[in-house]
Amino acid sequence: MAQLTRRTFTAAGAAGVGLLLCTPTANALDRALRRTAARTVSTSGTTLEQVATAVSPGTATYSRLTGGPGWPLVVRGDLAAPKDGRDDRRTALGAFVQFTDLHITDTESPARFECLHPYVGSAHRPQEALGTAATSALVQRVNSVAKGPFTGRPFDFLVTTGDNTDNHELLELDWFLTSLNGGAITPNSGDPSRYEGVQASGNDAFWNPSTPLDDAYSKKGFPQLPGLLEAGIAPFTSPGLDVPWFCTFGNHDDSVVGTLPEGIPGIEAWYTGRYKVIGKDESTARKLGSAIAGGKSVPLTELFGGSGTIREVTPDARRRPFTTAEFVTAHLESGNTGPGPVGHGFTSENADGRNVYYTFRIAPGVTGISLDTTTLGGFADGSIGLGQYTWVESTLKRNSSMYYDFFGRKTTHSVTDELFVLFSHHTSDTMGNLLPDSRHLLEPRLDGKAFVGLLNRFPNVVAWVNGHTHLNKITPHVGKTPAQSFWEINTASHVDFPQHARILELADNGDGTLSIFTTLIEAAAPYAVDYSARTPEALASLYRELSYNDIHVDLGRVGSDGDHNTELLLTNPLG
Repeated sequence: MAQLTRRTFTAAGAAGVGLLLCTPTANALDRALRRTAARTVSTSGTTLEQVATAVSPGTATYSRLTGGPGWPLVVRGDLAAPKDGRDDRRTALGAFVQFTDLHITDTESPARFECLHPYVGSAHRPQEALGTAATSALVQRVNSVAKGPFTGRPFDFLVTTGDNTDNHELLELDWFLTSLNGGAITPNSGDPSRYEGVQASGNDAFWNPSTPLDDAYSKKGFPQLPGLLEAGIAPFTSPGLDVPWFCTFGNHDDSVVGTLPEGIPGIEAWYTGRYKVIGKDESTARKLGSAIAGGKSVPLTELFGGSGTIREVTPDARRRPFTTAEFVTAHLESGNTGPGPVGHGFTSENADGRNVYYTFRIAPGVTGISLDTTTLGGFADGSIGLGQYTWVESTLKRNSSMYYDFFGRKTTHSVTDELFVLFSHHTSDTMGNLLPDSRHLLEPRLDGKAFVGLLNRFPNVVAWVNGHTHLNKITPHVGKTPAQSFWEINTASHVDFPQHARILELADNGDGTLSIFTTLIEAAAPYAVDYSARTPEALASLYRELSYNDIHVDLGRVGSDGDHNTELLLTNPLG
């Protein structure tokens, strides 16, 4: 639980490098926080100010949360040394926010396998029925912070890096788009008058907040919260983002529960039908869970049918799974423009769903590349097709006055330089799934190592921002020369604890280096509320609290100090 307790930092030299001391002291932490605050325009609303902290740290018993001390800035000089006086010379080049792995979930859908959660922890989360209210609270946080804490630059945009929906249902897509664009949401499916998911089933494999059961969650200390699920499906209004936003595709946006191959015959009947499997015998559950966790195929009829405990639910055609093309065209619809841009990065060229990658302007002199690292062949991890790999290479060549060829030979030509930030769902070390993609069936797939090798050839690639792992992790990718290096910035999900989003600010230090500031934020919801409260704000608060106490929680996803609020230095390829 070291991630959630007081930390001790000091500063080394005028550069302000954050160092973790062996013996924590409150005074050292306070000094580090004051030093961080002195470098910022504002820390308000960020984890520089305060962080969700357990009242009783640990995972064995249920704990409420409170606002603990913030996390100070950690300066990382892995790729370039920090130079004195850069705060006084700094020019902001861009500022934006990353959401990732929102997993907007229709928890009442028959096309889920919650009963396997003892063996696949992500199959069911006790907080997931409250996800739309929590996403709305995260949107409110972005609107209230409004600008980068270190440069003061107003946010240029927001980007979501995949797994926007949980089970690629039309309903989930509508809730996702409305959450970010603003508008009325009724996060309910099936029977409009009652909740029909596993948490109102009386099955003791799950925490039923209105019914005392002998379940593992209650044994840990989960409270009884009558009316919680009813509040979770009640209509409410999301304020929508104040800034334009762009969308990147994730595996849960194109596959059954993010894992099974797309296009399974008859799958729509399982989504929209009346029979929901809520229990399997232990032997079958273990076999299916082990197969899914081990990346093996499972029979659909055994997963969503066969023997077991069946609950009849109200059929709902709105649960139909969407195709990749439908995902794109939904973004292009005029009613879903919200704060813009039209299509949220997707254009008519992406509308057939085959190639859902694109470039966009982050700010003058800075270009974003949104990738599609998913494959419709199945399994959760990803890769990149040769066609997209070649497109990225061509895009970087067209905008780089100098790059290195496959053999490491320097190539120069006359062109206007751009800095590049790439966005994808998968990380470099989760791009090992080389199964063919049915959209390009004969096209070879390349792994993360090959893609990193490509990016290391181009000095003007400064960062690769991604999700998927539900983990805060920042990795330096060292090239053959300092200019060929870049940062990979991975951010935790908003469905599992710690439920973070990330502010990124790119700045020119005027001394031959660039800085990327990465600041984590939490949803605009209290750390604790009265258990009788049922407002959307209270639901967002409970969403966080329940995620911390999930019996499958992995607190390692919080990450280490150097993965939180950081200044990432790198050589400025433009001088």
